[in-house]
Amino acid sequence: MSGAALEPMAQWLLLDTPDASRALLTLRQGFADVQRHRLFDGTEFQPVSEHGPVLVDLRESPALTALCLRDPDTWRGLLLSCEITAQQLIGHLQRMLTVSFGLNHRALLSYYNRQTASYFFDACDAAQLSRWLGPIRQLRWFGGTWADRAIGSQGWQQLRNPGLPVEPLGLEESLTRRQRERLQTCLLEQHIWRWCQSMSVDYQTIAVHVQKGLALGFSDRAVLDGWLWLRLLHPRAVLVLPPAGLTQQERLDHLRRQWGAAG
Repeated sequence: MSGAALEPMAQWLLLDTPDASRALLTLRQGFADVQRHRLFDGTEFQPVSEHGPVLVDLRESPALTALCLRDPDTWRGLLLSCEITAQQLIGHLQRMLTVSFGLNHRALLSYYNRQTASYFFDACDAAQLSRWLGPIRQLRWFGGTWADRAIGSQGWQQLRNPGLPVEPLGLEESLTRRQRERLQTCLLEQHIWRWCQSMSVDYQTIAVHVQKGLALGFSDRAVLDGWLWLRLLHPRAVLVLPPAGLTQQERLDHLRRQWGAAG
């Protein structure tokens, strides 16, 4: 990915609607003639189509394109450059929605979210990018990781399709180990960011506590949250490892009693 200077060329915006209420209002009031398509329509996700991404045609609206570039915090999503028909693009973007992992697991890949995109596409090599982007020549968005967001260092990200000769993207494409790991990191760092927002604590402090909790074996989300509360209540308490053979919750309860008695 690159934060290089942007080329003034984008034919489509894939708008992430849950974060774009102002953009949707502007579309209805000021750009009613611009064509748009709900990406979940015609897929298994159609029952929640109203909350899914919307593909906006920018080809005949330079004014709207300029808005997207000038105010990316309102127009949250991915800017796409390609030379195919709307239906061909919709077909490819819909194929990207459903992924598989393991033997019998399927999931919705929210690649249209700018935070998710910053993790997922970073996990793709040149051949994988060629498959995932398919007919899309260039992909741009304003964003970064959750850590970037926490410290205010988001910026324009840009991906060019390497265009390698590869097999087309499959139905329910299987994620690689690296892709799964980056998406798991995305979820974990989003959780850290939400803690920072709710507790008014800096990102690095919560991140260090989370990594320590994971090192202690607190992989269950409820137990990990309990550990975070405990550590924030006792920031200077000396950590003595709990006895072996306890469950996650029992280890946390042991620390709670230990630090409570010390306090």
